[in-house]
This record gives sequence, C-alpha cells and structure tokens, in this order.
Amino acid sequence: RLPSSATLRALSQPAMALLTDLLNLDLTDSTEKIIAEYIWIGGSGMDLRSKARTLPGPVTDPSKLPKWNYDGSSTGQAPGEDSEVILYPQAIFKDPFRKGNNILVMCDCYTPAGVPIPTNKRYNAAKIFSNPDVAKEEPWYGIEQEYTLLQKDINWPLGWPVGGFPGPQGPYYCSIGADKSFGRDIVDSHYKACLFAGVNISGINGEVMPGQWEFQVGPTVGISAGDQVWVARYLLERITEIAGVVVTFDPKPIPGDWNGAGAHTNYR
Repeated sequence: RLPSSATLRALSQPAMALLTDLLNLDLTDSTEKIIAEYIWIGGSGMDLRSKARTLPGPVTDPSKLPKWNYDGSSTGQAPGEDSEVILYPQAIFKDPFRKGNNILVMCDCYTPAGVPIPTNKRYNAAKIFSNPDVAKEEPWYGIEQEYTLLQKDINWPLGWPVGGFPGPQGPYYCSIGADKSFGRDIVDSHYKACLFAGVNISGINGEVMPGQWEFQVGPTVGISAGDQVWVARYLLERITEIAGVVVTFDPKPIPGDWNGAGAHTNYR
C-alpha cells in the first residue's frame, strides 16, 4: 500500500519510504489486536462515513462485535442537543488496506433507545428478507453499479481536456488504449480489493462515456446484496482517495448528450 497522492507530493523520499513501511506493517507479528473500520451511510443517503477502533483479537461474527456510537449532528442524522447515534455491526469483510486480521464492518444506525434512525433503510429491508416466506425463496440480486471518475481540482471527467470535451461517444465502451480508456489502474485495484474483502464482485467494464466505468456485484442473496454493494462503494471511494481522484455516482454528471450512470438491478 502507498500513501495518498497528496501525501506523496508533500513528502521527501526518506519520509515517503518510512510512511510506506509503517502503512504496510504486519500487526500479526507483534500483537493479537486488530483494527476494525466501522462503516455507515451518512445523512444524505449516499455519503459513506467510517471510523476505526482497536479490538482485542480476530472476529468473524458481527454479533460478537461491540456496538459503537458517533455524533449524528455532524452527519445530518441527529439534532445537536441529542446527537448520539449507535452503530450496530451487521456484516464483516476483510480489510484490503490494512490486511492481516483487520476488518471492515458494515453497520446500520439507531438511537440510544434502539430505534432505527430515519436514514436507516437497512432495518426494514432486513425484516423483509428474514421473513421465512421470503427467505425460502432465496431471492438473488445482481447490481450493475456505474460511476464516473473525476479530476479532483476541477470536477471534470478523467481523461477529458480541461474545459473541453472529448470526441463523441462510441469508441470508449469496453475500450482499451490510452486515448480511450481512463482510470484502469483504479478500476483494477478496486476489483482486486473487492475480491480480497469478500465482496462477490463478478466483473467490471468501461462504459459509454469516457471516464465512466461499471462494476457488477452478485449474484448475492437477500440483504447481503445491499451490504456488499455499499462496501464495494466504500472501497472505491477509499481507492480514489489514495489516487487523488474523485468518484461520483451521480446519474447525470455531465449534461447534454453524454451517457448517464445508474445501478441496474437484476433479480431472480
């Protein structure tokens, strides 16, 4: 693992080498403790938040993880005078950034009294999927998540000329070549990170608009489909953060006759 692009620009070579070594420390050589990154959906319904805590040892069952809390007034999910929100761990994934026994924990959010907060859509979905009549049907989902990579300082698609436009759509879909395919290293890094984490990612491809890509998650069963798609999005946002690139899931990031982005849902 390497430091972020912004960090690299600010560091001398010796400092960069030391930071890289520290980022890649294997904790299993010195401690049984692990780092758990708790992930949740923020107040907009599309923003992801996370924070890390130390646990005494490896955990594979989310029911064995401690609940945690955060300041909901800082995420648009609680008023300032009563801001505590409780994180309930729901799914565990391997951490491709810290590796070892470290984990990512997908959570949903509740009041201290145990009531799901308004932005917690997972709660009702889990109730439906856990209904015996639903569970016996074993509903399969496949999600095709499209997204666009943007140049960080100008919020303009990766590979597009600054202040201008590329050639018309047509040659970019599933393309190869430096003049048609932009951001493949990010896409492949995300693909491998998902596989490492335990996300059932089934493929990737370049999309119709240059700078736009798609990944597919599935088939997944029931509530796991949502957990896996959100963790896949989290991994993508972390990887683009390191690369100094912005990812957007906006359905129409560029107005006019340019391809939009969706999350097509297949059901069986």
